[in-house]
Amino acid sequence: MKLSRFLALAAFILPALAHAHPGHEGHELTWDFVGGAAHPFSGWDHLIAMIAVGLWATQLGGRSRWLVPAAFVTVMTLGAAAGSAGFHLYGVEQGIAASILVLGLLIAAATKVRTSTAMSIAGLFAFFHGIAHGAEMPLSTNELSYGAGFVAATIVLHLSGIALGIAVKNQQKAARFAGGAIAIAGTLGFLT
Repeated sequence: MKLSRFLALAAFILPALAHAHPGHEGHELTWDFVGGAAHPFSGWDHLIAMIAVGLWATQLGGRSRWLVPAAFVTVMTLGAAAGSAGFHLYGVEQGIAASILVLGLLIAAATKVRTSTAMSIAGLFAFFHGIAHGAEMPLSTNELSYGAGFVAATIVLHLSGIALGIAVKNQQKAARFAGGAIAIAGTLGFLT
């Protein structure tokens, strides 16, 4: 499939997928660990953001490759606990869309920042994703099991982003193109 056709198809399909994750009307995914593990894969916004964190961390290199994703997982878990406890934060979906847009731009520009700064950026975005995960947790599930599932899936997605970053390490144009595509997806997130 040609790239232009792929991007046109993605632009058509991605907005509809934004409502594919649990918590939206008609979605009844209530399995404990399995449901938690499926959650990040069922919403394109979470999927892209978590892969982007791994890709950007790989671009940063050094200790950032592991500390940035670790910061994301840690803060996302805290956000999920807050969300499942009923904490509401205005603009969660916009925060998630912003995370995709900004991460995409950081990747496209091959932005280098200190590890602590990158961890703070990842942590800020992770809180929005965590709130969404916690708020969308089915009431009939075991919170600990469900949470362990989405943490495990998040780690897998971060590792996928790291693997992608390693694969395109010597092909900066490919990494920057991926960042641009991620930023476009983030922009589409504001439209849904």
